Amino acid sequence: MRTIAEINDKISRKQAVVLTAEELEARVLEVGVTKVAKEVDVITTGTFEPMESSGAILNLGHTDPPIKIRRCWLDGVPAYSGFGAVDLYLGASCAVEVIDGEEVRERGGGHVIEDLIAGKTVHVRAQGQVTDCYPRATFETTITLETINQFYLFNPRNLYQNFIVGVNGGDRPLYTYLGPLQPRLGNAVYSNPGAISPLLNDPDLQLVGIGTRIFLGGGVGYVAWEGTQHFPLQKRLPNRTPIGPAATLALIGDAKQMDARWVRGCYFKSYGPSLMLGVGVPLPVLNEEVVARCAVQDKDLVAPIVDFSIPRRVRPTFGLVSYAQLKSGRISIEGRTVRVAPLASQFLSRQVAVELKQWIESGDFTLTEPVAAISMERSFLPQDRWTEF
Repeated sequence: MRTIAEINDKISRKQAVVLTAEELEARVLEVGVTKVAKEVDVITTGTFEPMESSGAILNLGHTDPPIKIRRCWLDGVPAYSGFGAVDLYLGASCAVEVIDGEEVRERGGGHVIEDLIAGKTVHVRAQGQVTDCYPRATFETTITLETINQFYLFNPRNLYQNFIVGVNGGDRPLYTYLGPLQPRLGNAVYSNPGAISPLLNDPDLQLVGIGTRIFLGGGVGYVAWEGTQHFPLQKRLPNRTPIGPAATLALIGDAKQMDARWVRGCYFKSYGPSLMLGVGVPLPVLNEEVVARCAVQDKDLVAPIVDFSIPRRVRPTFGLVSYAQLKSGRISIEGRTVRVAPLASQFLSRQVAVELKQWIESGDFTLTEPVAAISMERSFLPQDRWTEF
C-alpha cells in the first residue's frame, strides 16, 4: 500500500497520520484492520524498563603531556580502557568500587551516564601505561557533557522481544535482576510492557532492521545489530509472538542529545546497579498485515512463570500467563493467588510512544529503510563445556 519514501514525504509536509500502538488497537476494534490500514501511516511503540546490557563510549580528549589510559574510574566506577589512549567504555551495571575508602555498591555506571546526560560534573581518575609517545603516568580531572569529544550509548542488548515472569518457590528471599522475590510464591515480577512493546508489534522483524532510526533515551538512535542472546527461534504462538525471551537488538545513539528523564541509573537490592531506558520504535504501515500485527492485545501475549529458587540455567516453570492477567495485579499459580508487579513503567512506556508520535507529526523525525535484516535463524549457544579447577 505504501513505501517508506511515500510516508517520509507525508511526514515532511506534516500530513502523516500517526497513532500509538495503544491508539491503533482501539481504532482497529472500532473500524477494522482494512480501514485503519488506509488511514494510518505510522504506528509508534515504546518501553521504559531496565536494560542492564547497556553502556557508553566516551572520548576524553588528549592531555598534555599525553596519557595512554589503562585503568580509569568515573565517579569511582571502573571504565574499560583497553581501546585507544583516551577512549573508554562505561558499563551501566558496573558498580562503584570505593568512595572515601568505603564500598558503595548502590551506585554504578548507569548513574554516571545519567549524571553526564543531565549536565552534572563527573570526577575522572586515570592511570596510564608510560610509553615514548604517552609519557604521562596519572591523570585526574572533572568532565561534563560539554568537555568531552564523544559520548554515545552503545548497548549490546536492549529491547527483548519478550521476557519472563520471576517467582520464588523456595524458603528464603531472593534478590534478582527482577528485584526481590519473596519465598513460597510470595510475589511475581515481570519486565515487558506487553502490547505496546516495540518488538511484540513486529514479531518477525519485517519492519525493524540494521539502520532503523528510533527514539533512544530522549534522542535519536539507531539499530546497530542483533542484540546479544538474540534467540528468534523461540517457540511462538499462532500470532507469531514468542512465548518467552526471543529477539533482541543492539542500539546506538548520541548521548549528548539525550534527556535524563529517559535515561536513569537504578539499583536492585543485593543484585547491583542497572539502567532504566526509554526506547521507542516507529513502524511504517506498508500494508494491512502491519496493522493486524500491531493490533495485538495483552490477552494474546504470554510469558513463562520461572522459579528462581532453582539455581540452574534452565529453571522449572509454572506454565504461561497472559499479559492481561499480569496487568490485573494477580495471577494464579497452582491454585494460589500471587501478587504481581511490573518492572517496566506502563505510564512512561506510553509516554515514549506519545513523544515519538509528536516528533513524527511535527516533521522532526523521519523513517529509515533498514540497510540489512536482522537474522531470524540465530540459535542460542549455552556454555555446557567447562573445566573444573
